[in-house]
Amino acid sequence: MRNFKQLFLLSFVLLQATVSAQNFQTPAFNKFNSSRIAEFWQQIDDIFNDPNFNSANWGVVVKSLETGEYLYKRNEDKLMVPASNLKLFTTSAGLLLLGKNYRYKTNLYMNGNLEGSILKGDLIIQGSGDPTISGRFHEEDPYKVYNDWADTLLSRGIEEITGNLIGDDKLFDENGLGEGWSWDYETYWYSASTSAISFNDNCVDIIIKPTEAGKQASLSILPETKYVTIINKVVTVPKDTPTDIDVYRERGTNIITVFGKISENSEEFKTYSTVNNPTQFSLIVLKDILKKKGIVIRGYATDIDEENVSLDYSKMKKIFTHYSVPLSEIVRVINKNSQNFYAEQLLKTIGLAKYGFGSIENGVKAVKNLLREMGINSEDMIMADGSGLSRLDLVTPRQIVDLLNYMYKNETFSVFYQTLPVAGIDGSLARRMLRSKAENNVRAKTGYLGGVRSLCGFVHTADNEPVAFSIIVNNYIVPATLADNLQDLVCLRLANFSRK
Repeated sequence: MRNFKQLFLLSFVLLQATVSAQNFQTPAFNKFNSSRIAEFWQQIDDIFNDPNFNSANWGVVVKSLETGEYLYKRNEDKLMVPASNLKLFTTSAGLLLLGKNYRYKTNLYMNGNLEGSILKGDLIIQGSGDPTISGRFHEEDPYKVYNDWADTLLSRGIEEITGNLIGDDKLFDENGLGEGWSWDYETYWYSASTSAISFNDNCVDIIIKPTEAGKQASLSILPETKYVTIINKVVTVPKDTPTDIDVYRERGTNIITVFGKISENSEEFKTYSTVNNPTQFSLIVLKDILKKKGIVIRGYATDIDEENVSLDYSKMKKIFTHYSVPLSEIVRVINKNSQNFYAEQLLKTIGLAKYGFGSIENGVKAVKNLLREMGINSEDMIMADGSGLSRLDLVTPRQIVDLLNYMYKNETFSVFYQTLPVAGIDGSLARRMLRSKAENNVRAKTGYLGGVRSLCGFVHTADNEPVAFSIIVNNYIVPATLADNLQDLVCLRLANFSRK
């Protein structure tokens, strides 16, 4: 272990120059220097033969995007759990099948007649899976979209609704969680349920502030809603005690317990909890916003599944349509931030666009058909979800690099490339490979589950040769940072590799 750490630190000390990979161009270089490749291969073998990973399985492919040569391979055709590297398949398919300018549409309809300022009937929200109705694209104001809707309704003369606020989420299936997801994850933001109608990433924000040592901490939630019940078990502790807070939502309910301790001199602590029935959650918050804006709804805010009603949109009047940001910006969130909820929404959206119904099955079918068209054998892989949170997902390193190779040659590459985290700069790679030739050079998707660490993407060598790589490790039992270190060290070797 000590020798490995010394080797890793020495590599960072020696590699001080920073290169830019903003312009992914191919130079002229000597592609026939096989001795340099053999030397590089041996160096990488030595890295992966680290005894700390004797019980683990490494799957690796490094391929020149100019010559098509494999600079390194190890278990390249072994199926491995990819974790969030599966998002590369989902986001690539989204850009190729839907287009970078695709926008989600949420329609608002009147199911009734407008008499003066009174809608005699129901207000219908027809969702199509838009994951962006939150503060993420609206200066951190989660209410911005709903406030805009209220203003539009008022501008159309609607001040009272005698019926219900009904959410039509029928374009997506009701299976909100992925197959093979751990029950342990269900409370946390990265396991948020999918829905054709969503709000605030289908989570509540929980803000905890210290009070006096020995007393209950102060707690608030955003959005402010009675849809969830919060049980506050957080205690303020002396300033020399570290903060340690966790949350738990009872399965099938919206009863959320927040427990732990917050240091007396701590800044506010922010965490999140998923909600049960996101459609209902979205509608109740919307109804509250409309009320604050002066629009009275006499009936209930309700999921269409709770109503014995058949909707015929041909007989209704559309009030307006809300459009999301372009898909290119959504994919950027998925890949830069490794946002699972967005990825799951996108996979179902692909299924909806191709087969008329948003389900994991339809999304996977569309993605696999696309992979076959790319020349990638999609039969020898398992795609159980869109985010990689499932432990049932299985792909090979070669399949991932083949996907990256295809995207590199495709006209959408510049958009796709810009969505990936940049080493030492942003996203999930912001703190990795700092002060080295890999910084601002490597663009890659990270992946993490217990016992799984993956890193797949692009890098330029010292000759400015473009390279695609996939590095996956399964079944390790050492600290995850050691797996990260090995992956980073390989990227450093690649950034410094020269055929000269």
